[in-house]
Amino acid sequence: MASLTKSNLPRFATEIFQNEYLAEGAREVNAIVTVTATGGGTTGGRPLGLGADAAPGAAQDAAVVLMVDCSGSMDYPPTKMRNARDATAVAIDTIRDGVAFAVVAGTHEAREVYPANGSLAVASPATREAAKQSLRKLTAGGGTAIGTWLTLADRLFLTRHDIAIRHGILLTDGRNEHEKPADLQKTLDRVSGHFTADCRGVGTDWEVAELRKIASALLGTADIVAEPADLAEDFRSMMTAAMGKQVADVALRVWTPANAQVKFVKQVAPDLEDLTGRRAEAGPRAGDYPTGSWGDESRDYHVCVEVPSAAVGNEMLAARISLVLPGADGSTEVLAQGLVRAVWTDDLASSTRISPQVAHYTGQAELASSIQEGLEAQRAGDMDTATAKLGAAVRLAHQTGNEGTFKLLQKVVDVVDPKEGTVRFRKDVSEADSMTLETRSTKTVRVAAKKREG
Repeated sequence: MASLTKSNLPRFATEIFQNEYLAEGAREVNAIVTVTATGGGTTGGRPLGLGADAAPGAAQDAAVVLMVDCSGSMDYPPTKMRNARDATAVAIDTIRDGVAFAVVAGTHEAREVYPANGSLAVASPATREAAKQSLRKLTAGGGTAIGTWLTLADRLFLTRHDIAIRHGILLTDGRNEHEKPADLQKTLDRVSGHFTADCRGVGTDWEVAELRKIASALLGTADIVAEPADLAEDFRSMMTAAMGKQVADVALRVWTPANAQVKFVKQVAPDLEDLTGRRAEAGPRAGDYPTGSWGDESRDYHVCVEVPSAAVGNEMLAARISLVLPGADGSTEVLAQGLVRAVWTDDLASSTRISPQVAHYTGQAELASSIQEGLEAQRAGDMDTATAKLGAAVRLAHQTGNEGTFKLLQKVVDVVDPKEGTVRFRKDVSEADSMTLETRSTKTVRVAAKKREG
């Protein structure tokens, strides 16, 4: 394990978990890379800018744009729009002094609500109060074209080229019905890498796949808030997490030797996210995979590399994994680094042993797929497939200790035998419970400590 530090950055460290032993002729090398960031720009454990003891101007490098759905459906029931205004006010109160921010009302077009001058305001007691007063302009009416909201947010962020950490919070209650999917995709392609965004669907009239697509493109989270009354606490939590980000645009760089290639790179904790298709070439035999913004946190990545086969007794460096941060001058700083090895052996016990970490996260990925495929089969009326898939999900959730997902599954199926995955569909399952299970299917649990040590 190795870590490199810089005074104004979190301290990054990597740990590599793998079984490096391969049978003669085997070519696939799997490793779980744990990346941990701690202590960057903090005082007493709090991000700088959160309290009176913070360094002056410490928050000047962050910006946030709140995008609030104001389509006509937000008025059914009327409490939904009121809850959205209240939640936005709570989020505004959570923005720390010095952070640049704006509020956008989203319908079939996007409209600046605050500061409404084509730029970003700077958070202070006065601007937070003015922003909350402007929330009276958030009224329901019109359609939904989320691409226009993201375009306006991007334009606002670009008014401050000096700001590195850019974060959006997006709330919607419906489907993106007033914009072609291809147009939304073009917008996502254009703004991806400019800012991150957490997305929330309120109620049950929105599409999980659509919101997850947006959050995935913007390296953020997607979740459901089934009851509008719960919006305020969720917005407070999202904004608190956003205020804790201390460094942006960190990439996972994977170098491989000649004649080797990366098969995939996936984030596997705390959420599943396939980064394989987002590779950017970074020199000879190296590629960068975006990880977004970091605060004090830890994430796990599954890296799979195909190497040339070799005879027993040979060993090689299969991959070098680095956390890198691009500099304004075109340079790159290496924040942490770890090595993935391959050793060929004729010892059957060594070569057939599966790394506990790799096995665990392979199971977590299978769990998510089983849930999504099961619910899709249920919607199509194929109850045999749905029961089999959700039964497999129950078995995997039980095996891997994913208690949160297991409890969500119990709201959709009656569990007869968790070890065998024997289930029966419950009668009158609510749409909210079904959507919550689907939305949170990609949330994973870390491998148990005793397995990490194995």
